[in-house]
Amino acid sequence: MATSCLAWKEEILACSKMKRGDTSQESKGESISDRAHLLSSAPRGSGELEEIGGDRYHTHVRQKVMALLSVLTPVLAVVLCLVIGFMLVKTRDTGTSSTSPGTTKGTSKVDSRPWADQDLQDDTVISAREEEDGDWVDGGEEEELEHVPYSPPRYPAEKMLERSRDFYTLLNQRRSVRFISPEPVPQEVIDNVIRTAGTAPSGAHTEPWTFVVVSDPETKHQIRQIVEEEEEVNYRQRMGDKWVNDLARLRTNWIKEYLDVAPYLLLIFKQTYGILPNGKKKTHYYNEISVSISCGLLLAALQNVGLVTVTSTPLNCGPQIRVLLKRPANEKLLMLLPVGYPASDATVPDLKRKPLDDIMVHI
Repeated sequence: MATSCLAWKEEILACSKMKRGDTSQESKGESISDRAHLLSSAPRGSGELEEIGGDRYHTHVRQKVMALLSVLTPVLAVVLCLVIGFMLVKTRDTGTSSTSPGTTKGTSKVDSRPWADQDLQDDTVISAREEEDGDWVDGGEEEELEHVPYSPPRYPAEKMLERSRDFYTLLNQRRSVRFISPEPVPQEVIDNVIRTAGTAPSGAHTEPWTFVVVSDPETKHQIRQIVEEEEEVNYRQRMGDKWVNDLARLRTNWIKEYLDVAPYLLLIFKQTYGILPNGKKKTHYYNEISVSISCGLLLAALQNVGLVTVTSTPLNCGPQIRVLLKRPANEKLLMLLPVGYPASDATVPDLKRKPLDDIMVHI
């Protein structure tokens, strides 16, 4: 038994020498399976020989594992780089879409695409979280409406044609005027103009509009300061070169003197939802479209009484102006209109409107 164990041990040592390069070329060609056979043929009962064989086996396993890891490491590195790159791109996109509107004036132009603040987005869709935050009115809680006969005046064809021509002629004279006279305008005229705007259709007849009329000089000046500060950032950064260049021929910039000069500033807010006297919230469907239609009627009513304005959607000014005017959080500024008579030296760009064939398709 001792003789066979000694012989087997010498063979094991020979295998070790082969790995270190101490044997002939023939020994180097010996396969791992042959050495494994030697281990399997070792005489039982020799703890020392079993320990030597176990060490050789574990060394072989470690070598295989290291070889496998050396192959997989580049693949894992590539996968890790792809995951990190994807996360960085998503983070950058999120940061771009939620960039703070209060960027300083000295910031360089990063994005040349048109930019608009969240106050100008339509808030028709009410999220589940918002519904959980407050007590909303169920449609079944409202009283049913009585339907009554409707008989508007009907004109002969000749009269209809005459009225349509006269109304078109009147509105075709409407222009955006930035030179407004400080001459006072009767308050009752403004009241009737806003009454007219309030006749606009709205989603589910929710009438989601609030018209704020400002004639106080100090408040008008504060509004001007807010608008000009943000408009300078808009022109220098947010709007981008293309938008600014498109406005250049109209000779516009961030200076808004008419906000101080005009006798009235009309600020139109959209109500993203209603608040009833009992504190419950009411969904306002298509609130932005509804208020926009109302603004169209408002412009027509101003033209009808001989007053002028320039439509202004002051980007990023909504929250500050809302706080200044003490409006509730459900109201978002949609449009700002300086209103008055045109100044005696007022000028407008010599623009031409598209002909009927370019704006109408008859099927």
